[in-house]
Amino acid sequence: MDNTRNTTREWIHGLTALILALFLLGVSSGLGIQKSIVDIWGAILSIPEYPAVVMREMYLGWRSWSRDKNSLNEEVTRLRNENAKLRLDLAKITSGNVYVASQDEVRTARVTLRAPMSWWSEIRIDRGEQDKITQGLPVFYNGYLIGRVSNVSLMSSWAELITSSSFMIPAVIEETRELGVVAGDGNGTVLMKYIPVSRAVRAGMKVSTAMIGEQLPPGLPIGQIAGEISTGADGYATYRINPGADLSRFYTVNY
Repeated sequence: MDNTRNTTREWIHGLTALILALFLLGVSSGLGIQKSIVDIWGAILSIPEYPAVVMREMYLGWRSWSRDKNSLNEEVTRLRNENAKLRLDLAKITSGNVYVASQDEVRTARVTLRAPMSWWSEIRIDRGEQDKITQGLPVFYNGYLIGRVSNVSLMSSWAELITSSSFMIPAVIEETRELGVVAGDGNGTVLMKYIPVSRAVRAGMKVSTAMIGEQLPPGLPIGQIAGEISTGADGYATYRINPGADLSRFYTVNY
């Protein structure tokens, strides 16, 4: 009787273990199938998602590039203004002008208009009487004189460029201290006139302003002698000047 009970109990335990093993096997197989289904479905969904992912990466890359570019432009502008101030200060010290501009005296203005028909004659800037702009004030680009204010209104001003045919100022060749007149031809060329033929003027010599007035002090750099282009019957030679600033295209000026 006891043997029969033991045998029955053993069968029950065996069947229970077998059923439990089959159940666990089925569950594990089910999990594997579910994972496979999830993986396949994810791969299918990734196809329409791919353009959005690419666009997101492109946007993040563009935003990073734009931020870096803006930071670089700000640094270039800061260095350009600092270079312009150093040029002006050096010119004033060299010319014997004891007054040296302070940091906040070199200001920047934006060019708001440069008409094609007067490209080499004048520009309009976004500074006026309210910004302490006055007629005759010198205008610079990259530390070199490019013109002077000719007309002032409340919020804007016009500046005549050194390439204008009506622009004429006394100037000096620094190496020889020879005086002459700097004038434009209206077509992008800057000339140095009324230099005696007998003077030893060579290409590369520096040209700067001579004494004109308080607003346009001596020693402001203009450019360099490029070479002689004509000799008049009156014994005076005319030289072409390479301006220190690129006058063909610029968007900001200093004053």
